[in-house]
Amino acid sequence: MLYVTILELEAAINYWRGQSPAEGEELRLCPEASALAKPYALMIVQGAQRVPLDVLDEIAQSAIHQFKKIS
Repeated sequence: MLYVTILELEAAINYWRGQSPAEGEELRLCPEASALAKPYALMIVQGAQRVPLDVLDEIAQSAIHQFKKIS
């Protein structure tokens, strides 16, 4: 089983925020950063250090895969 760490999620979120900064008055995140922010927040609340990759939704999985290709 493949895992993604909380540090990888944080780095990927920061990468996607750099690629597509927040927009509008509500500072809406791009779809990739938004999809990664949900599991990131849950991991913080639960005190988890890693999460199985297959529990992430399709957008989050794609965002992680793309981020790992360039990092």
